[in-house]
Amino acid sequence: MMIAATTMETESLMRGDKLILMGLMFHGFHGVNPEERTLGQKLLVDIDAWKDLRAAGKSDNLSDSVKIRTRIAKSIKEVIQGPPHNLLESVAQKIVSTTLTNHHQISAVRVLVGKPHVAVIGPVDYLGVEVHRFRSDVAN
Repeated sequence: MMIAATTMETESLMRGDKLILMGLMFHGFHGVNPEERTLGQKLLVDIDAWKDLRAAGKSDNLSDSVKIRTRIAKSIKEVIQGPPHNLLESVAQKIVSTTLTNHHQISAVRVLVGKPHVAVIGPVDYLGVEVHRFRSDVAN
């Protein structure tokens, strides 16, 4: 049985250092409409990954920070370009699970996944979802 983070844990985890990747854009085939699965579409992804950044701050060494960002971006690309999901919620959950599973030093993740080209009434920048997950939310 999973236990959600308490309010104090949430505030503590979300107040620390974090890596930010904003505006990632990849072509994927996610959605319930046949056109989305056949033609595909661009998906936007923003991710915040909470991680202690003191080592990179002290060392000023590129390898203490950049490697993990590159790996996270690559895994997001693999999810977006990988097997299709019906819902953005499922895409976001896959990104979160992959990030927390592959990077044990990350304590929490916030992921936003958006579709910039959707058929809705009126113009929108994008339609999307945002999920927040903690290490304790992911089964080992």
